[in-house]
Amino acid sequence: MDVIGLFKYFINSKSETPNDGGILNFIEDYLLGFEAIRIDVEDVKNLFMYRKFGEGEHLCFAGHVDVVPAGEGWNTNPYEAVEQEGYIYGRGTQDMKSGLAAFVQAVKETENFQGTLSLLLTSDEEGEATNGTIKVLEYLQKNNMLPDSCIVAEPTCEEEFGDAIKVGRRGSINGYLTLEGKQGHAAYPEKAVNPIHNIAKVLGNMAGVDLDDGDEFFASSKFVITDIRAGMQVTNVTPNELKMMFNVRNNTKTTQKEVREFVAKHLAGLDYDLRLTQGSYPFKTDTDTKLVKKIDEAIKTITCKEPKHSTAGGTSDARFIAPLGVNVIEFGVRNDTIHSINERTTRKEVEDLYQVFKTLIQEWNR
Repeated sequence: MDVIGLFKYFINSKSETPNDGGILNFIEDYLLGFEAIRIDVEDVKNLFMYRKFGEGEHLCFAGHVDVVPAGEGWNTNPYEAVEQEGYIYGRGTQDMKSGLAAFVQAVKETENFQGTLSLLLTSDEEGEATNGTIKVLEYLQKNNMLPDSCIVAEPTCEEEFGDAIKVGRRGSINGYLTLEGKQGHAAYPEKAVNPIHNIAKVLGNMAGVDLDDGDEFFASSKFVITDIRAGMQVTNVTPNELKMMFNVRNNTKTTQKEVREFVAKHLAGLDYDLRLTQGSYPFKTDTDTKLVKKIDEAIKTITCKEPKHSTAGGTSDARFIAPLGVNVIEFGVRNDTIHSINERTTRKEVEDLYQVFKTLIQEWNR
């Protein structure tokens, strides 16, 4: 089977989170000579496969086999790989069965490597991600099997294949604010404390404000308000409290401490409660590492492009890998139709991604 045949097989396997569509069993059988470790947790399926070719560094390819639900309105069957005019359509074509097929095929065809090659796969990236990659990493850490370097094959390219890799990701801080007031009659505002009026006085200085200046790799951390609600949907009663939610995609300059100080500054003198949670933390892999240099060289060899080093976008399972001291980057096909109706990628991008990974493996120790 070639990389396109493998890619189409994965697309045809319906694997909505946390279902793996039988893909992990297939890969376990497909990679002859690799040791397999299954770490299934509840309804989530996880697979770690590795082969020690010899003494040397441990290079890992990581990713997920699960996809988001297809939704309605497709021009084709989302769970049937349909090829039209150079494009291949189907749920997961970009996110991230293209990357999965590319590195599985590249690893399968590897005959010589000075070190260990491995794959870390889960069916729980698009969901809660609590029983997926993080559980495999716990096992690897406990058994001294963590890789030295890791490539997550998420879609990263912007305008053209090869134009961007992710060398880091922003974190995500979620805020839940309750602003207290005193309910009253709209005709007697002096007898009430209206939390809507109070937040309105400062909202313009909070909404969309940059909490730092960013740097050459990270955009600024922005205070983004996502929800405000108060009242009883009547016109003659002012509310007793107001609830507001916000999100800060934070870089390495802003932490929960700075977010709390920002809120306290603008709500000084008001009665409020603030709860913060953090689903992921910012990280950046040093661009002078072997991993970044080797992936840059491989991309240039196949595409004649020098990729930019980006930290834009949302989160990926790389957020679990980096804190363990593993150098991690992301590289995959273009990201312009992920999670959308009629998701698609090109045949050439899948073939080129496979060639990039194959070149990376071949040149890793040269």
